[in-house]
Amino acid sequence: MPQNQRPIVHHHIILKPHHRWIIGSASTILIIFMITVSVFTYMTFVRQELNYGLLNKKISDIQKSTQTQIDEMSSTLLVIRGSLEEKQQQIDLLKASAGEDFSGIIESSIPSVVIIRTDSGQGAGFIIDEGGYIVTNAHVLADESGYLATGIHAINYGGERIDLKFIGYDSELDIALLKAEGNYKSLKLGDSDDIKIGENVIAIGNPYGLVFSVSEGIVSGIHREGPNRLMAYTQIDAALNPGNSGGPLINKEGKVIGINNFKISGGENIGFALESNYIETAVNNIALKALNQTII
Repeated sequence: MPQNQRPIVHHHIILKPHHRWIIGSASTILIIFMITVSVFTYMTFVRQELNYGLLNKKISDIQKSTQTQIDEMSSTLLVIRGSLEEKQQQIDLLKASAGEDFSGIIESSIPSVVIIRTDSGQGAGFIIDEGGYIVTNAHVLADESGYLATGIHAINYGGERIDLKFIGYDSELDIALLKAEGNYKSLKLGDSDDIKIGENVIAIGNPYGLVFSVSEGIVSGIHREGPNRLMAYTQIDAALNPGNSGGPLINKEGKVIGINNFKISGGENIGFALESNYIETAVNNIALKALNQTII
């Protein structure tokens, strides 16, 4: 080796104990920091999910509460409407009871009255059940030979033609039952045992083709004998003419107490209506035979 060159010496870095401790501590701190950040991130996510769930529940509770309030308001409005309708009926009743006109009762009753037409003639009828059952006099449906006429239909207060199905009839009481498809406003039968002589009544019908004519009168007698020898007729002085047959006789409460049937020929304002209790019996007997059910 040349004298002026020094031998090459390799130096190894040897960490002292305190240096190793510092590096280990830094690594530990870094790991702890990363773990802390991860835990914090996870907790933040969990908290957000929890808040989201609580928010959804609160929204759902608000929706339920709102719907409940809407339902309660709807129920209240229905009750108010029903109360107003009841008050109007009471007003109409008070008007009639005080001797005023029947305009309120006529207005509410006439949509349930129909004109009955056949190929042979015409008369009147009225709806006794919301399912479209109509009652009239059996003789209204008979042709000149006494058989069931053809082309039976009804005309309502709005002028519409309604096809009718013949259900059956009671020849003794001169009652026939018909059926129209659909739902309709019906008239209610009163108790004819409660009819009083002198009380005001109205008859609605189709006299001489004058559709939906109304005549007013009083009850002149009760439980009169009819052509069938039954004491089943109310005598009235309200005008009845051909075409009135089958129409309702209505009292001051807006209930049907009879079906206008016939008048004394040559007499002035001496008409008769089959009492409502007999109407109910006849209709239910017809329905039981034809449909195996009662109607009213």
